[in-house]
Formats: sequence, structure tokens, C-alpha cells
Amino acid sequence: MPFITRLKFWLLGLLLLSYILGVVILSAISLHGFKKGNSRLGNKPISPDKSLVPKPQLPKRVRSSDYSAGAFRPVLKRSKIHWCSELKFIPPDDVFGKQKPVALVSFPGSGNTWLRYLLQQATGYYTGSVYKDYGLLKNGFPAESIVNSSVLVVKTHEWGLNARNMFSKAILLVRAPDKSIQAEFNRQSGGHIGFASPDRYRRNNGKYWNQFVADNLRGWHQINMDWLYNFTGPTHVIFYEQLVDNTEHTLKTVINFLGVYVPEKKFQCAIEQKEGIYRRKRRVLNFDPFTAEMRVKIKALQEKVYNAIYKMAAPEKR
Repeated sequence: MPFITRLKFWLLGLLLLSYILGVVILSAISLHGFKKGNSRLGNKPISPDKSLVPKPQLPKRVRSSDYSAGAFRPVLKRSKIHWCSELKFIPPDDVFGKQKPVALVSFPGSGNTWLRYLLQQATGYYTGSVYKDYGLLKNGFPAESIVNSSVLVVKTHEWGLNARNMFSKAILLVRAPDKSIQAEFNRQSGGHIGFASPDRYRRNNGKYWNQFVADNLRGWHQINMDWLYNFTGPTHVIFYEQLVDNTEHTLKTVINFLGVYVPEKKFQCAIEQKEGIYRRKRRVLNFDPFTAEMRVKIKALQEKVYNAIYKMAAPEKR
């Protein structure tokens, strides 16, 4: 009896030991698997397949155009534009034979985006751009960065031989330099429809604003004179102030220059919807940001460019 009792005791102990070992082994396997799974969920970095990694959607260059709420940066809701007709690309049959697109040229802050909006409303065709502004891409201009004849016009603020050679025809949109420079200052500070705060003009005791005016006044003169004198294709010049004061007539001249047929009903719809979301509302500062010296330089270059435009529109008889 004692022997049998001891045997049962040892067998029971062996079974208990086997059970404990089994539990430990199973726990270790489960724990290893859990940790391995978590490493794929981000606890431990893994080298991704670069071909599957999406490209960044907001490069640093475009972050200044982000429509986040701020003191002078209104929130721009995602495309609430009511289009007169569904936008589309120019049909391939109409594109055939057109080797180069039409440029919509302007100095920044001259109303290029607003004119693009008006043209899309009236014609129903997309407009393109040599840039890729993600704010515009998501809010009414799906053909941003497209530079070919499948779009009605292509926005550009560039000048020089390479910039001009991309195009067959050009629409040159000109705005008074002081207004366009201030509009561009507002855009860089507050987006397409926002404003620069008064403190921005006084940054570094006004040195930042002074340099901004000097650089951009030079750029305003260069881009307008370059396209006026050096572009060899047909050119149609319009003033931003004319587009504001007589939108219907000025828009018709642009459409006629492009040679696009627009039904009267559709055109009237565009005029009724002309304000859109890309015209910055007027905001008057309680001070003049331009000094007397700036005004003198602005006036001189404005007269130079405007006289060149008038001479080209009505050349002197020889």
C-alpha cells in the first residue's frame, strides 16, 4: 500500500508539473505573437515600401495658402461654388492642331484667380496653371498644374524667354502697381481672401514692407514690359479696374479673343455669379502704407507701362 500511494503521488505531481510547463509555453508563444503584431501597428518602426508611401499633400511652399482660421485669414469652406454648368476639359477634337495653350499672364495680386473663375463660369471649361496651389485645387480649380490645350487658359506670373515660349497666345491682365502689390502682401499674409494685419506693415520698423514694395514694384514692371514687347503671339491686354467696373463687356472681349462660343443664357449666369469666393472684400486701413517716396517710384513705373500699352493699342502713324 505505501508503495502504491507513493506512486500515485509521483504521478499526480508529474501531471501537475506537465500542466504548469504547458501553460508557461503557451503564454510565451501568445505574448511573442502579440508583441510582433503590435510592432506592425506602429510600436516598433518598420521600413515601408517606398512605392506605397503617398506623396505629401501640403509642401512647405503652399502652407502660406492654407485657409485656416486666423485674425485676418477667413475660413474658406471646401468648394461651395455654384457653377453655371458642369466643368470639363476642352474636347479633343477642338484641341487637335493647337500645339500650345493660351497664357493668362499677370503680376501676382492682379485678379488672375478671379478672371479664371469668371471664364470657367461663362465657358464651362477648366483653366490651368503653371503652379499647383492646393487651396485652389480643392476649391474650384481641379485643373491646377495642367499646362496644355485641354484647358481654356493657363495662369502664369512668370516672365522671360522660357516662360513665353510655352504659349501661343496671351491675355495680359494689368492692375495698378500699388493695388496689386498690396493685394499680394495680403495674400502672403492671409491667403487668397484674407488680409495682412497692420503690424505686418511695421515689421522690423517698416524695413520688411519697404523691401517688399521695392522688390515687387520691380517685378511688376518686368513682367508687364516683357510680355508686351517680347511675346510674339497675339496678345489681348485688359485692366483689372475695367474688369471690376464693367465686368460684362470686359469678359466678352476676353471670350471673343479666345474664340469660344458661349450661349447668352450661360454668359448671363456667369455675370449673376460674378462675385464668387475669390474676390477679396475691400478693407480700408487707417493709415497709408505707402510713403511719399514709394508713391513717386510707383507713379513713374506705372506711367511707363501704361504708355507702352497705349502705344501698342494705338500705334503712331509713320
